[in-house]
Order: sequence, then structure tokens, then C-alpha cells
Amino acid sequence: MSADTVRTEVFDRKREQRGWYFYDWACSVYSTSVLTVFLGPYLTSVAKSAADADGFVHPLGVPVRAGSFFAYSVSLSVIVAVLVMPLVGAAADRTGRKKPLLGAAAYTGAAATTGMFFLDGDRYLLGGVLLVVANAAQSVASMLYNSYLPQIAPPEERDAVSSRGWAFGYAAGSLVLIVNLVLYMGHDSFGVSETMAVRICLATAGLWWGAFTLVPLNRLRDRGAKGTTPTTAPGLRQLAATVRDMRRHPLTLAFLLAYLIYNDGIQTVISQASVYGSEELGLGQSTLIGAVLLVQVLAVAGALGMGRLARTYGAKRTILGSLVAWTVTLAAGYFLPAGAPVWFFVLASGIGLVLGGSQALSRSLFSHLVPPGKEAEYFSAYEMSDRGMSWLGPLLFGITYQLTGSYRDAIISLVAFFVIGFALLARVPVRRAILDAGNPVPERI
Repeated sequence: MSADTVRTEVFDRKREQRGWYFYDWACSVYSTSVLTVFLGPYLTSVAKSAADADGFVHPLGVPVRAGSFFAYSVSLSVIVAVLVMPLVGAAADRTGRKKPLLGAAAYTGAAATTGMFFLDGDRYLLGGVLLVVANAAQSVASMLYNSYLPQIAPPEERDAVSSRGWAFGYAAGSLVLIVNLVLYMGHDSFGVSETMAVRICLATAGLWWGAFTLVPLNRLRDRGAKGTTPTTAPGLRQLAATVRDMRRHPLTLAFLLAYLIYNDGIQTVISQASVYGSEELGLGQSTLIGAVLLVQVLAVAGALGMGRLARTYGAKRTILGSLVAWTVTLAAGYFLPAGAPVWFFVLASGIGLVLGGSQALSRSLFSHLVPPGKEAEYFSAYEMSDRGMSWLGPLLFGITYQLTGSYRDAIISLVAFFVIGFALLARVPVRRAILDAGNPVPERI
């Protein structure tokens, strides 16, 4: 192969990688501004305005307490995603038309998010439908996006490429969240009501998502079909077929089990930290929002820094180190004094520094364990571990609080997920797992 050909291939690969980063830049704003900050409280207030005298709304005639409507909508979106992801993943691998499916999922989610501008008055049902569509579409699009990683980066580059993608996402989330908070906190100065400010923040997240998705759709390319016909199996049947296929690669399943456990702990910390801060530590909303922003900013540095560590120590060792850091952070959180926002910001800093890196390196490590030609199908299982299976942590958190009446006991109970996840991951022989999957083993793993 000539030097010119090699240079051309490297240029094309780097160009495609840069386009890939921009999908994280596009969609992370939805997770940060919509799901984490604005939609939950706002949709709950809309549902309460539509509730009857007993505090219930009645979607499709089913009595639902208004305060639970947002949580139930998120749960329904997970069920929809679990049914759809294996079907779409198998179709993407068998037809080779991954990019059109990514575009369809991304613009479905972006359109639903933009439509949240019309969520006002007592239109709680509209909000629930848009949330289900947007959240399920984001899961499907993220699965397809993640499945590009083993195709656009050779083994020795994947840790760095995955880390840069996460860093791009956290940077975008931080940037847009700052703008949103300026609008929300100073809505009177801009001549809009607080409700209108929230609706603008929700809609602009959808517009941002749609606009920047054009970049990856322009630069990513399909690799050709892996089979002759797309799957027509229903979602659950396709999911069962994917699991049966994964049983032929037990070491890949062993990694996925470890990831499911420790990621459940990560997702629970993210979702319950604000509850801990407000209920146990007595901190105000502005402090909690500031902490969310701090996590986003530091996660950029954390993702890039852990990506560099992986070059020296390997992805597995770096992930194991991050799980130790998670354990220490939770232990420190148990002893935080109430009414002391400075120490809560210190805790948020610790979370931010390990959050992006542990997620980015888990994604890149899993990409080595996927058999060639099964990328989207296997990443559908990975995405379900990331989004669809994270219920044990909140359950343990809730049960611990119910039994002890202490959020401190509830937060320290989550250490179990990181300890068990560490033990399971440490037992996975990743070099042998990569060989068993039919992939080349990088020098550092």
C-alpha cells in the first residue's frame, strides 16, 4: 500500500471520527437540560394542574397520582426502547443501512423534544407522549451511534476516540445549560414568564439536537450489508435471538454483567444525588443546579484524562480504578455535613472527574468484545444495560431509606454496586474475550 493511500485512509478515518463526535455534541443536551434539569419538575407541575381533587390524573382512564406521572412516563419509554432496540440493531447489521436508521431515530427524538414548547396549561398527556417518544428515540439513536465505534477506530484508538466523544457531549451539555440557566434565572429581564422560559429551554434542546445531527449524517458512512434481508422478528423475539447469540461468547456476557451492575450504581448516583442534597443536606435548588453544571464541566476533563490513563495502564485497569474512586466518593458523601454547599460541590467534583471516563472506557472496551458484523445488535444489549436495566439501584436506595429513614444510609448502600462490579470485571480475561470474539487484541487493554 502506497504512502499516499495510507495518508488518504487516515484522513478519511479522522474525518469520520470527528463527525462521530458531533452526535454526542448534538444529543447530550437532551439528557442534560431536558431530562436532568427542566422536564421532570415542569411536567409534574403541568400534571398537578390537571389533577382532580384527590391529586390524580387519568390518562386513558387509568388513575395516576400526578406526582408519579413523570416517573411512569420514563419507565414506559424504557419499555418501548427495550422492544425496539434489538429489532433496529439487527436490521442495521443485516441491511448495512445504519446511517438512515440513525437519522430517523435522531430526528424523531429531536422533533418530539422541540414539540415540548407546546406543553403548557394542563396538557400533561401531550408531555407524557412526547417524553416517551423522545426518550425511546434517544436510546435507539445512541445504540446505533455507539455501534459505529468499532468501525471508525482501530483497536489502539478506541479508548481515545470514545473518551473524546463523551467529552464533546459533556461540553455541549455544559454550554447549553449555562445559556438555559441565564434565561431561566433572569426570565423577567428577558420579558418572558418562568413557564415560557422553561418551554423555550426544552424546545431549543430539540433544535440543537436536530441541527448538529447533520454533521455525523454527513460524515459517517455505511459499510454495506451483513446479510440479505432485514429482520422481521418482533422486538422481544429479536432480543431473545440476540441473547442466544451472545451465549456463544460467554466472556462478552461476563463483561456485560459487570457493566450492568456498576453502571446501575452510576445511574442511581446521578438520579438520586439531588434528592440526597435537598432532603438530607437541606440544599436549595440553585445549589443543586450549580452542582449539575459543575459535574458536566469536570466530566469533560475526566473523560479526556482517563482516556490518557488508559493508554498507559489499559482500559480495564483504568475502569477498575474509577470504581475504587466511585466507592471513595460515596463514602465521603455519607459524612457530608448538612447545610454546607461547599462540601456538596466537592462531592460533585469527585463525581464529575470519574463519570465521563468510566462511561467512555466501558463503551470502548465493550467494542473490542463484539463479533464483527454484529455491532448494532450487540450494542442494543449494551444500551439496554445502560438505560433499560438500571432499576436495582433506585430500588435498593428506596428500600434502604424506607427501612432506616436515612438518606445517608441509602446513599452508602450504593457502594455494593461498585464493589460487586469491580469483583466481576476483575475476573473477566479481556484479552481472551477479545480473541474469542474474533478481534485483534490491542497492545494496551
